[in-house]
Amino acid sequence: PSTKVYEDDLVYAFNDIDPKAPFHVIVIPKKHIASAAEITAENSSYISAVFEAIAKIAAENNLEKGFRVVNNCGEDGGQTVHHIHFHLLARRNLQWPPG
Repeated sequence: PSTKVYEDDLVYAFNDIDPKAPFHVIVIPKKHIASAAEITAENSSYISAVFEAIAKIAAENNLEKGFRVVNNCGEDGGQTVHHIHFHLLARRNLQWPPG
């Protein structure tokens, strides 16, 4: 189960069940792409649609102070779900390196 934040023909976004920021949404393409390592010319339109959706979600949720988009790729990159997804985090000061 998920709480939908955004949906269109190519993208679905929902609230993270274990948020790391006051605003933490997961944004996924509706086409299965296992990880960033599998982005190709044939499926990259889904990734651009994800980032277009992120811009819409940010605008609709008044994230004008800023936000962070995170993608984990591969085991060493911390990927635990093998469907590409992007974490949209906001509404707190997100330092670098992450902590």
